[in-house]
Amino acid sequence: MERASILAAEYLRELESEIRATRECLGNVPWEKAEWKPHEKSMNLGYLALLVADIPRWIALSIEDSLIDFATYKHFQPKSTEELVGHFDENIAAARTSLVGASDEVLKQTFELKNHGHLLFSMPKDENISSSINHMVHHRGQLTVFLRLLDIAIPSIYGPSADSGGFGQL
Repeated sequence: MERASILAAEYLRELESEIRATRECLGNVPWEKAEWKPHEKSMNLGYLALLVADIPRWIALSIEDSLIDFATYKHFQPKSTEELVGHFDENIAAARTSLVGASDEVLKQTFELKNHGHLLFSMPKDENISSSINHMVHHRGQLTVFLRLLDIAIPSIYGPSADSGGFGQL
């Protein structure tokens, strides 16, 4: 009988610590500006926000399916900020469920990322989960820069922001 994973519980704790700030950032995205980007080499705001909202789904897919193939990966198409946040909430729920049910044995199995069947990389699922959480945090940071450039409030993330009654300029 497989035992619940202490490692999965730690990843769940780490993910939980990022949910509030990520959800608030996504909730501040003006969907009517989804095509806006700060530079020609940048992704647009809508794609970036969807990426942030989608990453928790990668955790569930890693655990449950052991594979993501870009050729068959279905991208959600939000039509509003509310739909974007709802998509994030659904993906968080799926990640939670997968992590709660994961054993150490499952977490040490291999995850593969492919494009049209061509292997891009593989790694143990637990390493992919850690990388996915870091990836979400990284892109959330990008998202806060995009929001700032649009003069949209930045929520408190790891402490107060200038918009949340924080320190402003020190």
